[in-house]
Amino acid sequence: MANDAMRELYVAELRDLYNAETQLTKALPKMAKAASNSELRQAFEEHLRQTSEQVSRLEQIFEMLEEKPTGKKCLGMEGLVKEGAETMKEDYEGSIMDAALIGAAQRVEHYEIAGYGTVREFAELLGEDEHVPLLEQTLEEEKETDEKLTQLAEQINVQAQEEAEGEEEGEGAEETPRRRASGNRSRRAA
Repeated sequence: MANDAMRELYVAELRDLYNAETQLTKALPKMAKAASNSELRQAFEEHLRQTSEQVSRLEQIFEMLEEKPTGKKCLGMEGLVKEGAETMKEDYEGSIMDAALIGAAQRVEHYEIAGYGTVREFAELLGEDEHVPLLEQTLEEEKETDEKLTQLAEQINVQAQEEAEGEEEGEGAEETPRRRASGNRSRRAA
């Protein structure tokens, strides 16, 4: 009886992740388009490719379980995707937008790392030995993506700070260093 409840929980968590990944496949192209840094854009495009493979791995697991992957909406990912969309609506430019996108993407990665770590442990506990390597592969990919984003952030955040300081000096003290008013978007210091 307890094992049945754990299996139900395992399947529910897998469905949650499946929906999360599906939502992410729609968000990543928008993030790639909003990125000005070519390495960041490539990282988003690469993660989109990986995410499609991760969806396929989850589908393999559902097939082995003789379960359907649909039926659960991931509210956590929905919230993270909405926050990312709000970030892209901000009036940030260049490296400042890229820094904001990295922050949004890393929140997503940490959510996924937690989710895949959990289901990997559940699979092991339930003796689902065929599932463990599939989930472990995805977990490692998520960790690698997070590390790549951290490396990009180390360079992009410095560029963003330099851009912000340059805008502050060139635009005047009335504007914040993080953001430029929408009417000043194309104005540059001579």
